[in-house]
Amino acid sequence: MNADLHKKGRVLDMYIERTLQPVLLRAVEDFPAVALTGPRQSGKTTLLKRLFGDRYRYVSLEPPDVRAAATADPRGFLEINQPPLILDEIQYTPDLLPYIKEKIDAHRDLKGQYLLTGSQNLLMHQRVTESLAGRSAILKLLPLSFHELEGKPQSELPWDVERPSDRSCLSYLEIWQQFIRGGYPELAAEPGRDSALWYSSYVQTYIERDVRGLRQIGDLTQFQNFLRVLAARSGQLLNLSNVSRDLGVSLNTAKQWLSILEATFQVVVLRPYFENVGKRLVKTPKVYFTDVGMLCHLAGVKSIDQAASGPLGGAIVETAVLSEIIKAAVHRGEEPHDYFWRTSHGVEVDIVTEREGRLIPIEVKQTATPRPAHASGISAFLNDYAGKSDKGWLVHLGDMRLPIAPNVIAVPFGEL
Repeated sequence: MNADLHKKGRVLDMYIERTLQPVLLRAVEDFPAVALTGPRQSGKTTLLKRLFGDRYRYVSLEPPDVRAAATADPRGFLEINQPPLILDEIQYTPDLLPYIKEKIDAHRDLKGQYLLTGSQNLLMHQRVTESLAGRSAILKLLPLSFHELEGKPQSELPWDVERPSDRSCLSYLEIWQQFIRGGYPELAAEPGRDSALWYSSYVQTYIERDVRGLRQIGDLTQFQNFLRVLAARSGQLLNLSNVSRDLGVSLNTAKQWLSILEATFQVVVLRPYFENVGKRLVKTPKVYFTDVGMLCHLAGVKSIDQAASGPLGGAIVETAVLSEIIKAAVHRGEEPHDYFWRTSHGVEVDIVTEREGRLIPIEVKQTATPRPAHASGISAFLNDYAGKSDKGWLVHLGDMRLPIAPNVIAVPFGEL
């Protein structure tokens, strides 16, 4: 990484401005409670403390004694810890939520009473919607986007603006280095930190705290093997029957493990696009890791040469692009609607984003030299969905924006 990034790392050590910040501020003004979910170490607590730490009391529910106190006497616990209050890691004490509802209902028109964080999406969402329906906004914070890393958190994706945004200052090699390092704030804030050691520790902590909290996993080694198998098959059609057979576990176990990874924001399941929604649900999906650095770690990719020249090079770039697209939507407070497209004849488009009834086909190429032949899948898609899509995009690792086919524009990854 270059000197500018090292300098930027020292600045980021203080605070990394997040795209979600204005959305979060509005939500606190509009709702009595706000639930902020996302993977561990994505910066949820840092963001809340930065924006509200001077006027909100902060309580973490992770320590066993605090958790025990909240569980044993929830009304007494909330009486002692009056709003405005930040309650960190609410998934440890979900039974506290009905009592928070009780406190909110006593002062229903008072906004921003409780700010809740949690690193388990499925569990958290069910409990929040049951107990705080209409009383809470639910937002997500994922690891850092490239825009956030470069200090431009409100920049938009190329297909969302009429004029191209400023391009990244990173070179081809520096982009690959950033892929390997990933987007977790702690690694961004400390450029000298050993990323391999950090990810190794993260996986261990994640398995111990989150996985065991959601399911009784008998063999943790097998679960780690499952993670590595998913990394090796990133961007490919995922046949869980084959995966379960290779690992020697039941298909139901593999399905449970995948649901855990989804619930804790570690992976994204990308389904094929069909106009018939029912077909999307039954057809074979692809699986990508939310953080490209996590993918590289689990796949054993440690160097730029290994990443760029190895068999996972294309999957790494696809993961990075999909991650940026998902983060852009999630950090605007929106639910992403992303798919892939594949015909029975093998014609494909890597990513199809659905926005306000329009379809945006996006192809990802590892090359720094995009060519018209790379746009064949997009052209086929535009032809098949002419009523819903009028322009396609090819993301590459070069530094030029140029048209490469009718209604298909090639854009550098740096514009994401």
